[in-house]
Parts: sequence; structure tokens; C-alpha cells
Amino acid sequence: MPSILALDQGTTGSTALVISQDGRVLGRGYREFTQYFPEPGWVEHDPQEILRVTLEAARDAIALAGERPVGIGITNQRETVVLWERRSLRPVCPAIVWQDRRTAARCAALRFDGLEAMIRERTGLELDPYFSATKLEYLLKKYPPAGLACGTVDSWLVACLTKGRVHATDYTNASRTMLYNLANRDWDPDLLGLFGIPRELLPEIVVSSGILGEADPEFFGAGLPIAGIAGDQQAALFGQGCCRPGAAKNTYGTGAFLLEHTGDVRAHSKHGLLATAACGPRGEPAYALEGSVFIAGAAVQWLRDGLGLIASAGETEALARGVPDTGGVTFVPAFVGLGSPHWETAARGTVLGITRGTTRAHLVRAALESMAWSSADLVRAMAADAGAPISTLRVDGGAAANDWLMQFQSDVLGIPVERPDMVETTALGAAGLAGMALGVWKGTDDFLAGRRFDRFEPRMTAAERGERQREWDRGVRATLAWAREVAL
Repeated sequence: MPSILALDQGTTGSTALVISQDGRVLGRGYREFTQYFPEPGWVEHDPQEILRVTLEAARDAIALAGERPVGIGITNQRETVVLWERRSLRPVCPAIVWQDRRTAARCAALRFDGLEAMIRERTGLELDPYFSATKLEYLLKKYPPAGLACGTVDSWLVACLTKGRVHATDYTNASRTMLYNLANRDWDPDLLGLFGIPRELLPEIVVSSGILGEADPEFFGAGLPIAGIAGDQQAALFGQGCCRPGAAKNTYGTGAFLLEHTGDVRAHSKHGLLATAACGPRGEPAYALEGSVFIAGAAVQWLRDGLGLIASAGETEALARGVPDTGGVTFVPAFVGLGSPHWETAARGTVLGITRGTTRAHLVRAALESMAWSSADLVRAMAADAGAPISTLRVDGGAAANDWLMQFQSDVLGIPVERPDMVETTALGAAGLAGMALGVWKGTDDFLAGRRFDRFEPRMTAAERGERQREWDRGVRATLAWAREVAL
């Protein structure tokens, strides 16, 4: 029975899964890697470390599986940019991570020049440092482009795995750069000119499901075709089976990302959401509407690594259950600004309502609640854009394994939440895209056969939901007021 190696290169770690034709996970590997914060609001990664830990995780997964997969699917943190020497494959600088805010002033200047509407119309994106264009512009002012190549993390991994023979990205990752024209499905020459980015520096844009090259035999003992690529949220959307109009999912990872498939129709949001590329049932180009929360699981990581309040994320569920509420604490984890639907670059993390009676359990519960409330803001914005409510929310990502959080999410939304038996749907989506190209699966129905879901039904009364919603909204207003006074 053939299997696929799925490489899931995330913001804080790399996961590798070997997934068999019948959907079983035969082997799993995982490695965290270093986060660098050289200045307030700056976030960097070491591209060589990303490559190393990804290969280590892959080899662990293959060893546990006890068999060599027939191909590779790649999914990755989006918007993060890498700049490297084309011939030597040596990075010339650290990667600038999607969370990085160093180009906020440049975005403000472009907005002042009246370019925001044009950029939104062509790319579907907000004018924000989140996206890749201003990051690349910043790097190219420091490093002359002659002899260099650039791209998002998928491009970096493909270049390294093929020993520089292939420089490619797929349309879902390209759509997150603020350089890609959603209508033309190609790099936009006017935007390249605006940001001073030579087209020859950028990767070729390929389909998400299709053989684009071969990983060198040095890495896994034999040449393996790379046959699938998608940005992490689009891969998760596909892995959840949401590849037709109206289907939606929310992923709880470093951030939280809600996507609704819109088919062949590009949506135009009036409520702070993004239009983006997605995969159709055969991996073909399609569209989705997306809401982005920049900090979700990263807030729990901060409680662990920054404050030392917990030893592991697994402790949070018991701590949250151990108190009846947050004790009046509201935590808005805007460490790198607020994304959808507010888009406030100057916002920073805010904890309100602390008293002498506040304990670590209250802070932990407030951090978990913030994921649910932030996601609920996205669901409401998406329902307003669609003109119809979302009746059921499918969820995935690491934090989706937390039963308490999923029940609370259902409570604050007032709708059922469905969690698949395999929450690593990002990797699963990458495997599906690759496996369909290689004939492992005949189509999405074959790929998704046998999936099972846990279902969480809302228990909170409408009155309680409304009262708690008002407290969350009050916390967000306080965060925005502080940010906008600073911005003035």
C-alpha cells in the first residue's frame, strides 16, 4: 500500500507524517526550532535550521513507518520570506517571519499615498506588514539582487530538496505575498515595480497538485517526486474536505485562521476579511475568504516560555477547568498587532482586570478564551460578508485537541463545532494534494473516506454569551484605543 511523506513546516516547528493510502499515520516526526526577536516587533528564523529540523523530522517519520513513501507533499508557514544565493543555496540573511512588524511605517506611507485600495483590489489583501512584499522590499535595499533567489518557505524547501534545480511556489503561497494578481493568477508587474522586486528573483508559480521536481536521493535514500504544495491554511482547508463553496474551517496553531471556500468566485469583503487563493476538488485554483488572528497558540507558548507559568501546553486544559471563569481577566494577545477584522498594526498584548485574587489559572483560562473570542469575531465577520450564518464550524490544529477550548468555542458561537479524528489536517491536506497527483488517491472522496468527527454542542445560554461577549469587546476596544493613541 503506497504512502506519502507530508512535510508541515510551521512557525515554531516542523512536523513530518507518513500517511498511507488508507489514511493511517504510519510514522510521525517533529522538531521545534529557534525563534529570534532581535528588536521589539521583529521576528526572525534561521533558514538553515528550518531545513535541518524539517529533514530530521522527515527521517524520523520514515524510520517509524518502516517504508519509503512514493512522494512528498509540502505545506508551510505563509508570508515568511527567505533570500538566498541561487547557486550555493546559502541564505544571505535570516528569514523575516510573517509575524514581523518592521515594515509598518512603509505600509503607513503607502496608505498615505492612496495605494491601499489598488493593492486590495489586485491581491485581495490588506496593506499590512503581515504579507511578504514589504519584507522583500526591505531585504533588497540591504542585499543587491544579482545572483540571488527569494521566496516563501515552500520555495526554500523545494530549492534545497532539489539541489537548486527547481525554484517554484504554488498559487496559494503566491497569493499571500501581496505581489500576486488574484484575477490574472500571476505576479503583478505593477506591484513588482512598486516594491522594486525583479521578476527573475521570484519562483515560478505552479499548481498545488502536480509533480514539480524530485527530491535528491541524498536526503531520503532515493529520489522522491515533490507532487503537492499549499500554504498551511489552504492545505488545512483541503484536508478538512472544504473544497467546494460554503465549506469553512478554523485552524488553531500559532495563529488562528478561518477560511470559507468560495469556489470560482472571488469574494470582496466589507468586514475586514481577505480574498485568497484556495484549492478546488482536484487541487485546481479556486478562491476562499479568510480571517486571520495573528496570535492564538503563541499566547500559550508565551505563558510557557516567556512567563514560566506552565511547563507544557497540555497543562492548560486542567487549569482552565479548575476555575469557574477568568476572575474578571480579559487577555487580548495582540503581541504583533491585531489582524482580521481590525487590522491595527500598532496594537500590542493587553491584559485587563487583574486583581490580587488573580491566579495563573485565571491567566491561562483567559489565554484560551482569547482564541475562542478572536475566532468568534472572524465567524461573525464572515457571516456578515456571506449574508448567512455559518451553521457548523470544523476545526483543526494543535490547540483543537483541547476539549475544554472546543466546548467553549461552541458555547461562544452558539453553533456545533466538529473536530476530525486527525487534527493535523494541514499535513493531511499536503499529502492529499501530492497523493492525488501520484495516483495514490483517485480524488477527494477517495482521499477523505473514513474520516470521523467529534461534535461539541453549545451549552451556554444566550444571556451569558452576550454578557461575556461585551467583556471581550470592551477589552478589544481598550487595546485599540491604546494603539491608536500611540499611532497619533
